[in-house]
Amino acid sequence: MNWRGRPLTSHVVVVKLISSTTTSKGLQVYAELDKSKYPTKIEMNDDEMPKITVCRHGFHGDWNYTIRPHG
Repeated sequence: MNWRGRPLTSHVVVVKLISSTTTSKGLQVYAELDKSKYPTKIEMNDDEMPKITVCRHGFHGDWNYTIRPHG
């Protein structure tokens, strides 16, 4: 169940709920389902790790982070 008590039964439902997000200050959110295929389980070697910067977010930084090129 989500915060509105609606079951999250499919990706379409989740995208529609995200897209319906607004705030009192006028924020409107646009979301769409990306059905592209992406490679998984790609591992970086020790030579590649110094070339990136991992910026952990303040809220659940172990789950929420941004990866940027180093420099």
